[in-house]
Amino acid sequence: MARAEIQEKIQTLTDKVNALNHAYYVEHRSDVSDYEFDLLLKELHELEVKYPELASPNSPTKRVGGDITKKFNTVQHRYPMLSLSNTYSQDEIVEWETRIKKMVDGDLEYVCELKYDGVAIGIRYVNGQLTQAVTRGDGEKGEEVTANVRTIRTVPLSLKGDFPADFEIRGEIFFPLDNFVKLNQQREADGEPLFANPRNTASGTLKMQDSKVVAERGLDCFLYGIYGDTLPEKGHFETVQKAAEWGFKIPSKENKYITKVKRIEGIMDFISYWDKNRSNLPFEIDGVVIKVNGYNKQDELGFTAKSPRWAIAYKFKAERVETSLLSIDYQVGRTGAITPVANLEPVLLGGTTVKRASLHNADQIAKLDLHVNDRVYVEKGGEIIPKIVGVNTEARKNNNPVTFIDKCPECETELTRVEGEAQHFCPNLLACPPQVKGRIDHFIGRKAMDIDGLGSETVHLLVDKGLIKTFADLYTLHFDQLIDLDRFAEKSVNNLLLGLKASKNQPFERVLFALGIRYVGETVAKKLAYQFETMDRLMNATQEELIATEEIGEKIAESVTLFFAEEKNRSIVEQLKGHGLQMEVEKMEMAGNALDGLTVVVSGVFTMFSRNELKTLIEQHGGKVGSSISSKTSLLVAGENMGPSKLKKAQDLGVEIIDEQTFSKRLEE
Repeated sequence: MARAEIQEKIQTLTDKVNALNHAYYVEHRSDVSDYEFDLLLKELHELEVKYPELASPNSPTKRVGGDITKKFNTVQHRYPMLSLSNTYSQDEIVEWETRIKKMVDGDLEYVCELKYDGVAIGIRYVNGQLTQAVTRGDGEKGEEVTANVRTIRTVPLSLKGDFPADFEIRGEIFFPLDNFVKLNQQREADGEPLFANPRNTASGTLKMQDSKVVAERGLDCFLYGIYGDTLPEKGHFETVQKAAEWGFKIPSKENKYITKVKRIEGIMDFISYWDKNRSNLPFEIDGVVIKVNGYNKQDELGFTAKSPRWAIAYKFKAERVETSLLSIDYQVGRTGAITPVANLEPVLLGGTTVKRASLHNADQIAKLDLHVNDRVYVEKGGEIIPKIVGVNTEARKNNNPVTFIDKCPECETELTRVEGEAQHFCPNLLACPPQVKGRIDHFIGRKAMDIDGLGSETVHLLVDKGLIKTFADLYTLHFDQLIDLDRFAEKSVNNLLLGLKASKNQPFERVLFALGIRYVGETVAKKLAYQFETMDRLMNATQEELIATEEIGEKIAESVTLFFAEEKNRSIVEQLKGHGLQMEVEKMEMAGNALDGLTVVVSGVFTMFSRNELKTLIEQHGGKVGSSISSKTSLLVAGENMGPSKLKKAQDLGVEIIDEQTFSKRLEE
């Protein structure tokens, strides 16, 4: 196939995948099956790997992430990104509208929008291609997070239609509530601290160094403000609606997220509607934004030192209700963490009836000075789970303070508390029923051993019947034990046994993740597996050796060493080994020996390859991937925006420095 034909093929596939992405994530329409979509994406990716010089930095294959950014560059905003004046008073909205009408001639139109509770972003497009994404920062300068924004599937990488040649579109990146809940559920299963609210989590995610992790979390974005020298319409509302034709996900009239009105009554109707209905949204908002529509009127009104005169934000008050604290339950998690949960007299909050509220830990109970039967204040605010935020001490009728338990509510084992940590733990991880069931549930999970034919209900039944006590016992189960159990027939028994047999082929990093070591999530398990290569080496590793692994800190290292220091845990691992599970990294198929004996460091942002692809190529050609520049470094593959200190160190040590194009040619030769 000639070069021109290959380029045309790549462009055709790119356009098709982009169109399918837009239909699915923006228009909520599925035009092909997941299988067909994956085949198209795979074909495109294979062509880009084979012909990297023809790959676009805005290829839809970049949606999965993979770039590592050690430092986000500070960028000057072309148009200042000012904050808005806030008010909680509808009277002040009336005063604002009265004031600005006196400042300009003629009638005014107003645009009412939702105030999304996320992270403000400005994205620049040149000739229809996404070129840069910058956070608000201080309004004058922000941080460039382009690689991470490219992973958000509702942000178009390439535009369609009649768009301006060079413009910036602004909006808000946020965490959909369903995705936020799933993330916290996964963190709870991994024994990691839960995130407090979607807004802060979106902000932290957007500034993560590994764009692959950003891609996995499922951020979303509404874009609602266009800035440029040649805009197609004369008003803000009309320009935003026009942007939908270019491929952007914008607030629409149909879902009532945006409207245009001519009088203050219309503004108040919009505020009132969303104050009542915001709890039904699939994302968080904290108010409403009102803007003057006409660009000429905006120019006439101008700015104060801090904010535009032509716009104002009305913020909703956090919903708070008062109710009675009836009792406190103590839940035991998979890792043994004890979480207190308040049982409340049912009360309506945010459109739902609230009966329970999180109390987090003993420190929170002490801080609130909770007493039995207290009248308490409950809020949702930016939290998904309601929480108690205060006590009506004037209504207190007894002097019976809540005392945190000292024994496990499930197995009566005395609780422990690690210095510097907020939570109490039950140390009886191999005999405490919720921990036993929770650890096995985690072991069989989709991202761990992914055992077909085995679900949580079955696990709990097997534990209750005494057939299994640890996840290693799963591999001792046989047909005669299972066929007499409730809900089991010959087919379901055979499916379960086949699923167990198939799980023995899961790679080592999944086995390691499945062990349920505290703080060892999916990503950490991969790093540890690739660093130590075998379970035996990992089990015998010192804390110092663990910390030397990329992105492994003291907390993770201590957790791993404590886990393997426990003889019962080592015994379970030996049992799994005896059952034939994978206990070492599968050796990579070699593609050549161009880098034999060389330690190669990858640094910066790349366009032809992702960081992970570069590292795989290094290993496939006999090289070793280095994490930092040292006297042992043989070669540095340098991308854009590489840190100056790392570059200087490489130059001082005489390390050979090449770009990704030279690297690719070297492997080909």
